[in-house]
Amino acid sequence: MCKKTVAPNFYPFHSERSDKSFPVYNNIRFFLDLKLRIIYIGNITVVSVRCNLFLFWDNILKLQGKKTMSWDWEKLKEQQQKRGDLPPKMDEIIEKINHFKVPGGPVLLILLIIAAMTASSMFYTVAVDEVGIVQRFGKYVRTAEPGLNFKLPAGIEKVTKVEVRQVKKEEFGFTSVRSDVTQLSANDNDVALMLTGDLNVGLVPWIVQYRISDPYSYLFKVHDAKRLLRDMSEAAMRLVVGDRSINELISKREEMAEEAKIVLQAELDQADIGIKVETIEMKRTNVPEPVQPSFNEVNQATQEKEKLIYEAKEAYNKAIPAAKGEAEQMIKAAEGYALDRINRAKGDASRFTSVYKEYADAKDVTRRRLYLEAVRELFPRLGKSYIVDADQKNLLPLLNLGTHNGAEK
Repeated sequence: MCKKTVAPNFYPFHSERSDKSFPVYNNIRFFLDLKLRIIYIGNITVVSVRCNLFLFWDNILKLQGKKTMSWDWEKLKEQQQKRGDLPPKMDEIIEKINHFKVPGGPVLLILLIIAAMTASSMFYTVAVDEVGIVQRFGKYVRTAEPGLNFKLPAGIEKVTKVEVRQVKKEEFGFTSVRSDVTQLSANDNDVALMLTGDLNVGLVPWIVQYRISDPYSYLFKVHDAKRLLRDMSEAAMRLVVGDRSINELISKREEMAEEAKIVLQAELDQADIGIKVETIEMKRTNVPEPVQPSFNEVNQATQEKEKLIYEAKEAYNKAIPAAKGEAEQMIKAAEGYALDRINRAKGDASRFTSVYKEYADAKDVTRRRLYLEAVRELFPRLGKSYIVDADQKNLLPLLNLGTHNGAEK
């Protein structure tokens, strides 16, 4: 079932003012002639809208304080139809455009398009962080600086833009999913597996940050500069890792990264690739996953061993200096005792020599003096002594033995 409904024309801008009461301003006004058709086809509703746009000259009031009034659009439309200055409808404009023909035919149109494309290909812009390498029939002719530049049309000269200020990076042994997440793949794992100097296998992921220093060499001296950079980076890292042990590989990453940077830059300069290495950053190095438990046990045993060694050294450092001090003290005491004994012996020998000289000069006097000196030194050591005259025979000496001090004479 098909049903068609036609809505009457309506004008959204309606006014009641006449245009005869005000001075004239030449300005363009418009109103809309809208025809709405609603068609019902079964349960489907089709809405057809037809719009006619009319332009007319509007007389606008000069702003001199006069009150504005609303326009009578119906009356104004009738007046414009009578004068014949009503603009054409939209259908007529579209029909004229469809029947419009370009002078000269399609050949001229094609020539104009080709000319426009050729003119557009002669100007190009180089960004601030780039330079343009210009080739004429494939041969390098010049380097364009940043900004707006001119070249010969396409087909004669070609421009290749190279980013020389941007720092680029190449990842080895891992792939960055996000800035804080890394992911290993089978191919990356093969690159990261390296043999150390003590015949252990380690996983060594790293990043090479570089920038293009010579665009000409980067484009024309090698076929694939990025692939060559990756191969040389892997060779330099394997060379550095092969000279270190597995423990150094884990604990001295910064030192090894700096050494690898020097080796890689020397190789790149020799190949004249036009790349300057900014930094090499080594990520967390470890051993392969199947041997990690055993490697951790070895590390734990090594740490315990080092702990015991440190404790033994600590005890050694405490006991040995004390023993050395005591030994030096005993040596000094013995040296002092020996010196004292030697000096005493020398003194006694000198005294004996001097006495012997006196004895040789006066034997009786010297003999008596020596006897008296010996008795003087010996008697005080004997304690109490009693001297009895050997010539006394008739009387028994009376000794007061009961007194505390005994008899004194």
